[in-house]
Amino acid sequence: MPTYACSLGSTRHVFADLKAVMACASPRRSGDELAGIAADSDERRVAARLVLADLPLSAFLDEPLISYESDEVTRLIVDGHDVAAFAPVRSMTVGQFREWLLSYAADEAALARLAPGLTPEMVAAVSKLMRNQDLMAVAKKCRVVTGFRTTLGLPGRLGARLQPNHPTDDPSGIAAAVIDGLLFGMGDAVIGINPASDSPAACIALIEMLDAVRRKFEIPTQSCVLTHVTNTLTCIERGAPVDLVFQSIAGTEGANAGFGVNLGILKEAQDAALSLKRGTVGDNVMYFETGQGSALSADAHHGVDQQTCEVRAYAVARAFRPMLVNTVVGFIGPEYLYDAKQITRAGLEDHCCGKLLGVPMGVDVCYTNHAEADQDDMDTLATLLATAGVNFLIGVPGADDIMLSYQSLSFHDILGLRHRLGLKPCPEFEAWLMRMGMLDDAGVLAPLATDGNAMRRLLAHGG
Repeated sequence: MPTYACSLGSTRHVFADLKAVMACASPRRSGDELAGIAADSDERRVAARLVLADLPLSAFLDEPLISYESDEVTRLIVDGHDVAAFAPVRSMTVGQFREWLLSYAADEAALARLAPGLTPEMVAAVSKLMRNQDLMAVAKKCRVVTGFRTTLGLPGRLGARLQPNHPTDDPSGIAAAVIDGLLFGMGDAVIGINPASDSPAACIALIEMLDAVRRKFEIPTQSCVLTHVTNTLTCIERGAPVDLVFQSIAGTEGANAGFGVNLGILKEAQDAALSLKRGTVGDNVMYFETGQGSALSADAHHGVDQQTCEVRAYAVARAFRPMLVNTVVGFIGPEYLYDAKQITRAGLEDHCCGKLLGVPMGVDVCYTNHAEADQDDMDTLATLLATAGVNFLIGVPGADDIMLSYQSLSFHDILGLRHRLGLKPCPEFEAWLMRMGMLDDAGVLAPLATDGNAMRRLLAHGG
């Protein structure tokens, strides 16, 4: 393995391998410091970025950060690499690639053609040379469109997952949260419950309840109970009306094993969901969640920095043509992303890197109560992401998830973003809101969609 070096003034900085360059080039974050791989000074961080900027993109094909023999995610990345798609940027260094990405030549069509030729390590590397504005500018140019009963990712649209979690899976509490969210125009991305119980019987009851609500109100959306993929397979075998299959994933084989999954199980679940043929406008049936720090928390990061491990998870997602992917950016806690500055940066990185790889990225803009962050910080990140063209955001009643005990966005936060930025829900869902009489003559949902008439119209329609 080659070593890498850079001199700054009288100091010569030497990096043992490409993993060390990548880790030291990362913006400061608590997870990399916890792992003992972060740069120990800003000067060393700059030196690593200088080395990285002059490195050929092809170096990541020649020097895998995690060996091909020991990791099935690496094998997926290497075996699936599209050489022809990579050709336009093959001769570029990482620094030149950044300049090209920010140029007019890197438009929506060019980036879509390029995506299959990029590896996650290339994408993570170039993101380390970008400011936040760069990440937003590049992400805005990437368009990743998916469909099931609604079409997500279209220009001028901001989707929303309606998350009606309840600490005891109480059907009445969940139903109330669903109605509340629908009145704010939420749910076009998915109505998705994190179940308190992982028993197949309990999950089937929730799946059937959500499907009954969807059919009763004729809502063009998809539902999902975010249980383990093996539970969802059991639910499908028992005849449950499953729309999307959910699974948390990570960027290494070992971290995925910690989640109880591998690529074979994910393929089996995808095939099972496709066999149901429940989609109307598309057949993207998978829903993945990720988050920086998961590989480190599983002690399966192989000395690779947490952001690069995260981007490798998007290569896993890409292989299964998902409907939805979102990073739960601040959910794992301050041990990995210490404060609002680190959470904000990670959210913009994740969104941009996922989009560059051709993944339909959303973000759960969130934090835990022991992190150095508050709701004002989440307002800032949500606004930045919506400006950058994020496919969807997640909303919970009152921005407080009472089952998972963390803070996210509220329904009116996302509605407010749509109003301020001139964004709409997905077209099928917008047409449903119009049919339900919940939009005004200008096609705008009331800023506080709590008037009794809207409620009465919705309930009357459902009988």
